[in-house]
Amino acid sequence: MPIIDKTDWKNAVEKNRPILGLDVGSKTIGLAIADRSHLIASALMTIRRGKFAADAAILAKIIAERDVCALVIGYPIEMSGTVGKRCQSVRQFARNLGEFISLPMFFQDERLSTQAAEKIMIAADLSRARRAAIIDQSAATYILQNALDAAFTRPILPHIAT
Repeated sequence: MPIIDKTDWKNAVEKNRPILGLDVGSKTIGLAIADRSHLIASALMTIRRGKFAADAAILAKIIAERDVCALVIGYPIEMSGTVGKRCQSVRQFARNLGEFISLPMFFQDERLSTQAAEKIMIAADLSRARRAAIIDQSAATYILQNALDAAFTRPILPHIAT
């Protein structure tokens, strides 16, 4: 399945099936999962990167076990808005993953996601060791939640006083 753009993303996602979010780094891949209603992203796990085939096999297993319908992949655009080497690396990862997994993939701007996740964990008073252990999956959660909010935000009904 090709990488899809923002306009096709919402239509490519199947109802009542979860979405997997990825924060692809050079040493780890943080994973987050969205609920079947596509409202809430939750941290899932962090994969230590190894050989690509092994990483793809782990992802394929998680996708099958959780009945995932689409992937949201963090896209590390520079703060200036330019596409750098890290974006090229993530794009190549997605292309290679497409050889193993035939799901729609969407790139979500991930600028400041790690910093935002870190800030939330500091506010929750997590130790440095605990933050280091979960930062990648927390960043994946932030990336996935941003994508969900942009695509599936439902209007809030006004409260009716009785």
